[in-house]
Amino acid sequence: MDAESGGGAPRVGMRRKVGPLWVAISLDSAVSRIRSPRPWSAELLLAYQSLGVVYGDVATAPLYVFKSAFAGGDIEHSAGNEEIYGVLSLVFWTLTLIPLLKYVFLVLRADDHGEGGTFALYSLICRRVRTGLLPGGDVRRSEGAAPAPRLSSVRAALERHRVLQRLLLLLALLGTCMVIGDGVLTPAVSVVSAVSGLELSLDSEQHEYILLPVTCAILVGLFTLQHYGTHRVGFLFAPIVCVWLLCISIIGVYNIIRWNPHVYRALSPYYMYKFLQKTQTGGWMSLGGILLCVTGSEAMYADLGHFSVFN
Repeated sequence: MDAESGGGAPRVGMRRKVGPLWVAISLDSAVSRIRSPRPWSAELLLAYQSLGVVYGDVATAPLYVFKSAFAGGDIEHSAGNEEIYGVLSLVFWTLTLIPLLKYVFLVLRADDHGEGGTFALYSLICRRVRTGLLPGGDVRRSEGAAPAPRLSSVRAALERHRVLQRLLLLLALLGTCMVIGDGVLTPAVSVVSAVSGLELSLDSEQHEYILLPVTCAILVGLFTLQHYGTHRVGFLFAPIVCVWLLCISIIGVYNIIRWNPHVYRALSPYYMYKFLQKTQTGGWMSLGGILLCVTGSEAMYADLGHFSVFN
């Protein structure tokens, strides 16, 4: 029965023209659905799907680090393998500080009602600061919170200067363009690199004619799968990533036990210092290659809307 006839309470899902009240009720119900805890079975299912969507790039990125770090030829290997320990220590602590501490404990907490990405972060900033570039830009007015007694210097500067507001919008647009470019270029480069491995079993003339068609066919197939949704793509690639991680883990443990059981020494930050002290300019130049180990970490925040913080 309708609420206007006195027969009961109004339902949230009814689309009646009740002005801002209906919008507020709808937003509150949407936020409550996002914030409501899911059962463990649903969380495990999303975590399994996230392996094929988010962590595939993170899992394969460290493979290129050692080749890129020593690609310049300026670093000479010593008998004690201190250079290898130094690079491994840099990789370990880079993975610990950026994906784990920065993204998991800090960046993922800056979600916009469960959404992540560049524009979600920009929308969150606009609601916390009176920038005037988005409707309802002041969270103190929209949520009824008491005004802060003293604004921070950064917040006060953003609210005062229109140039900083436009610069913030420009940075958000630039970040979104970089994400789109990464989404287009990264699959193409990865597939070309993988198909180029066929050169080992083919002649150079045959490889020249087969590389481009095979690459295009694989890319068309991969982008066609996007039409079926993230959950189906996750189900398809999650077992592949699981097998991949299991294989490299077993191979890694076997090689550590067989060839160098003392590689755990690289966990000490001391070897980072020794590596940079000994290699000097060559070591600093190799940091660009070591940064490749965190490639794909931004997907944890960019794909937050598909999954959740717990996954």
